[in-house]
Amino acid sequence: MEDEEPPEEYVALCSFTGNGSDQLSVSRGDRLIVRAKPSSDWWWVELRGVNGYVPASHLLQGDAAEQQEVEDPWQDEEYFGSYGTLRLHLEMLSDKSRTEAFRKVIVRNSASLQEKVVMDLGCGTGIVSLFCAKLAQPAAVYAVEASSMAACTRELVKQNACEEVVTVLQGRAEEVQLPEQVDILVSEWMGNCLLFEYMVESVLLARDRWLRDGGTMWPSSATLTLVPCRAHGYYAEKMAFWENTYGLDFTPLQPLALQEFFAKPKFSHVMDPDDCLASPEDVIRLDMYTLQVADLEEMQGQFQFCLEKSGLFHGFSAWFSVCFKSLEEGGASVELNTGPNAEPTHWKQTLFMLDEPIFAHVGDSIRGSIILRRNPVWRRHMTVTLHWDISSHVQEALSCKAN
Repeated sequence: MEDEEPPEEYVALCSFTGNGSDQLSVSRGDRLIVRAKPSSDWWWVELRGVNGYVPASHLLQGDAAEQQEVEDPWQDEEYFGSYGTLRLHLEMLSDKSRTEAFRKVIVRNSASLQEKVVMDLGCGTGIVSLFCAKLAQPAAVYAVEASSMAACTRELVKQNACEEVVTVLQGRAEEVQLPEQVDILVSEWMGNCLLFEYMVESVLLARDRWLRDGGTMWPSSATLTLVPCRAHGYYAEKMAFWENTYGLDFTPLQPLALQEFFAKPKFSHVMDPDDCLASPEDVIRLDMYTLQVADLEEMQGQFQFCLEKSGLFHGFSAWFSVCFKSLEEGGASVELNTGPNAEPTHWKQTLFMLDEPIFAHVGDSIRGSIILRRNPVWRRHMTVTLHWDISSHVQEALSCKAN
């Protein structure tokens, strides 16, 4: 490796299985020598005389690794603090696609909700709990909220004359006590690229603790979707800009721009449906009845696209959809889709840019895998890795990796 960093000793916080000749497999507790840090996500390390890349998030330096205890691995103060203000709630409530999806599932199942017990986990301002109380006749709704917004939610429940049905409980899902088990567990737990923030873990723990046998999960399932795409506007804004800046050549800044803007995904990307180079594919599917907390540590999916358009291939775009099954046998389900062909949501899409765009042709094949790895220390964060290759009758196959 060129321009090596001074050697530093790190310890692997968890095991990692390398995928490819340039990645190194390590086990929890292995002591590694970090030789270079070419990006914030992947470091070049040496283990027992063998070199390779390892995710930086899996390593901790020196004696600090032996402690293993992090003051706040869930970053609760920051996380719940943000939900204790109106900014995020305004954004979520203003998302009509999101909010109307929950309203629709309650309206469609209003008859079946009668005399049922509902848990609304991460209730925020209590909008779903209030929908249940106003639009159906449940026996009880337990609105659980860990942030300080719970105090406001109690006022909203009283203001809307729902206090006889809705009980607001402040606390984390792992700690809160309910007086009884519930028939329906509803929660808007989804984050960017489906799993970011990992609120889904709290939902699974609540499911195992409080949902009756045969009870219903809303959402009932979730899917992550991927597509190869163009991103002319974003590439021009962040990379091509330096080619002619006020008549001057600023291209020496392009490597820095690549690292700063493309090394990590772009959240809240608004994608034009016409920028899809192929038909989207579902790459990861979650069944909310069988999904386990241990499954969240690493999830993998495969893809194979046949390009339907010629043009520059800038990267991949991802989004998710969730499905709410009906409480009635044979009843219609409700879907919330955050893709570019659906009504816009506050999640929008997530864009993963290649280092450099590639000109692709109709009929080219792009195949590979996507891996979502949970950060072993900061439990609300994750690393997304895309391994792919493109095969064409026009050019030889190219094999690359995008983070």
